[in-house]
Amino acid sequence: MTEPSPGPPAAGPESRQATESSETEGTRTTESSETEGTRTTGSSGVGKAPVTWVKSERQLRRERSRRIRAVRSGTIATVSTIVFLGVVAAVVTRSPGWPRVRETFFSAEAFARSWPDVVDGFWTNVKIFLIAEPLILIVGLLVALTRNLRAPVFFPLRALAVAYTDVFRGVPTLLVILLVGFGVPALNLQGTPKDEITLGVIALTLAYGAYVAEVFRAGIDSVHPSQWAAARSLGLSHGRTMRYVVLPQAWRRVVPPLLNDFVSLQKDTALVSTIGVIESLRQAQIYAASKFNYTPYLVSALLFVALTIPMARFTDYLAARSQRRRGQ
Repeated sequence: MTEPSPGPPAAGPESRQATESSETEGTRTTESSETEGTRTTGSSGVGKAPVTWVKSERQLRRERSRRIRAVRSGTIATVSTIVFLGVVAAVVTRSPGWPRVRETFFSAEAFARSWPDVVDGFWTNVKIFLIAEPLILIVGLLVALTRNLRAPVFFPLRALAVAYTDVFRGVPTLLVILLVGFGVPALNLQGTPKDEITLGVIALTLAYGAYVAEVFRAGIDSVHPSQWAAARSLGLSHGRTMRYVVLPQAWRRVVPPLLNDFVSLQKDTALVSTIGVIESLRQAQIYAASKFNYTPYLVSALLFVALTIPMARFTDYLAARSQRRRGQ
């Protein structure tokens, strides 16, 4: 007689545990893939349909919830700002001295009459700013490079650069303008400038050059020493390393703080009025002294704000872009 063939062996406890663990891991894998927010459809094999990625329902709900929260936050911020400004306006306009303040500082007639002269003077501020800005960049970069010279023979230049930055960062800008504006012409040296705008540009260049030099020096020092070592290992000299390796990296890092300094420079161009330059602030002072109305100061302030706010927002944009590039 033929013996019956034995059936498949019964699954032992170890095989059952392995099967259950594999099913559990498969379930976890499926859940984790859905939690990550993507599902795979199709096949990635050769000659087959390409892989497409589709957001899971959970990811779509999460994104919808984020959008709702963003709209709600924006609405709350807008309403709270309107309420705050309304309260401030109500308090100011209901104060006992508001009619006098409105007549003195917010006169529409004085605004219209002083506008042409104040705008005329403001173009002088813009001209001083545009001339001084590249000069400040050149002076600041030269001083920063001088302070980074390490050879002993350059010690006198380094000491002079340190003294320059210490002195002109410590002296108020207004005092620098007064000293240059009245001191240089008093020397009566042949070839010295006597034009007030030229003297104002020189004073602003000296004052802001010290600040910009420290900004450049901080940018140069922020470059990792490995960049220097790699450039020198390739046979580049100190000058070529600075030009082709260090300065390009440092320049990208110092653009936002440089723009902040130039926003401040645009405002400080009004200080040259102390040495006789007829610019926006001086024009407002002349009108206010003759009409006993201070609305022209408001005109001058609005012109400066109209120029500095776009520069400030551009500075914020560059700073945010720099952080995104660094992955922060």
